[in-house]
Amino acid sequence: MDEDAGQVQLSMAATEYPELWAFLGGLRPGEILTGTVSAIERFGVFVALDDGPEHPVFPGVGFITHPELSWRDFEAATDVVRVGQRVSCEFLQFDTWNGEARLSLRAMQADPFLHFTDGIVVGHRLTGRVTRLVPFGVFVEVADGVQGLVHLSELSSVPVVPEEVVQVDDQVVVVVTDIDNVRRRLSLSLRQA
Repeated sequence: MDEDAGQVQLSMAATEYPELWAFLGGLRPGEILTGTVSAIERFGVFVALDDGPEHPVFPGVGFITHPELSWRDFEAATDVVRVGQRVSCEFLQFDTWNGEARLSLRAMQADPFLHFTDGIVVGHRLTGRVTRLVPFGVFVEVADGVQGLVHLSELSSVPVVPEEVVQVDDQVVVVVTDIDNVRRRLSLSLRQA
């Protein structure tokens, strides 16, 4: 319901599947739910919840989007989970459009970024591996699951393109120039190192 816009969204699915709607409506954000990965799709992962009813359309009443699978970068969801795997997830919200419980698997894991940045300060020298070249700079992995950006302006004291300075998999020494724990961003400099 959007009181400001004077709009109410209605769903016939709630009357067609009262057991599903009652279950989903009874969940609270932050609640821990367990289940089994029932399907892996290119857009996310379905989870058959232990205490949940069957979903009338999808292979599970729980759903995990790619960003909520892991703190670490991955190529495919199968790098993180497999069909049949038991999982514990945090309930995020009731998706009334699809009749799903939106879940987070990564919420059950310690954030490697916050753990790492707790022990460093601006000016700290780090060694890392170049993971990606982009038009505006390069990404460097400085710890397992932690990457920082060396902006183009911090690659060299003279204007360059990333390929002129480094290649993917190069080991480099960088200096921390900024730590943003809220946005989970680590700014680095190759030039200052």
